[in-house]
Amino acid sequence: MALGGLLLSGCASPKEVEATGSVVFDPNQAMTNPKDYEGPSTANLNLGEIVPVSQAPTPKLPVTVTDSGGDEVTVNDVSRILALDIYGTTSQIVYGLGLGDNVVGRDTSSDFPGIKDKPRVTQNGNSLSAEAILELAPTVIITDTSLGPFAVIEQMREAGIAVVLVSSERSLESMSDLIKEIAGSLGLPEQGEALAKRSAEAVDQAKATIAKAVPEDAAMRLRIIFLYVRGEAGIYYVFGKDSGTDSLIEAVGGIDVAGEVGWDGMRPVTDEGLVAMNPDLILMMTNGLDSVGGVDGLLERLPAIAATPAGQRRRVVDMDDTQILAFGPSTNEVLLAMAAAIYTPDPKP
Repeated sequence: MALGGLLLSGCASPKEVEATGSVVFDPNQAMTNPKDYEGPSTANLNLGEIVPVSQAPTPKLPVTVTDSGGDEVTVNDVSRILALDIYGTTSQIVYGLGLGDNVVGRDTSSDFPGIKDKPRVTQNGNSLSAEAILELAPTVIITDTSLGPFAVIEQMREAGIAVVLVSSERSLESMSDLIKEIAGSLGLPEQGEALAKRSAEAVDQAKATIAKAVPEDAAMRLRIIFLYVRGEAGIYYVFGKDSGTDSLIEAVGGIDVAGEVGWDGMRPVTDEGLVAMNPDLILMMTNGLDSVGGVDGLLERLPAIAATPAGQRRRVVDMDDTQILAFGPSTNEVLLAMAAAIYTPDPKP
């Protein structure tokens, strides 16, 4: 996934309401046919504290790993950690492993309780600041290729800091592997196994809850696309098969129509493509929707959307940029929040 380079008729009885984490989603309140709903909605997730699988664990150090960049890295000290990426995933994982107290700073996307008051080492959005990083004197940096410039990473290595590059792939399928990868780099393989298991089970529970809201009639299932937009830069992309968003769409009971028409990865929007996909609903990042002036601005800039059911019903669901594609320990709550916005939406004023 190359996002870093560009930077939903309930059938259960009332007593069967299920939810995980802090998000409450009641599938019994879901509309009979979600295609009938008109208007935009927002998936709201007020992320709470990340509960670690272990309190103050003792890492098995030193540990030597071959990172995703092919470099052999030895980690001797995890007392001062920086976990950085464009999604805020790596920091969530470190907190979930039980090393939150060792984290000395954060990236722009890490804004959950416990970390949001720590100094930020990214500037102008998601650019790494060498000065800010060195000032915090980290003993290890866990990051990926979603943040840059890469010269800063090289500078940190030259300064003697252990820098471990982990996978930049984000999807439901890769979530457990990423957790284990980060845990192994910090000398906590057992905690990594436990966190991966807990996270996967929570996602399965969320998906089971959401499934109660998905219409049994396949003709009523929502045809969904994920639209990545940065209006100020003139960037308009649809994410398709193997982009990570396909697993997100399928988890909330939708049909990934970009993948259905053969769009792989991320591709620039075309009028012909939008018409061919003919979506019922468009998923977007909140800042992306804001960057074009909301739904009105989106329809003005991409008039082909007006010819689709999603455009005709103004059916756009947005979610915070730092949450929607994180695919970390809080993914179950992301799915439930998205499902609430799709199947039991609160109309926007």
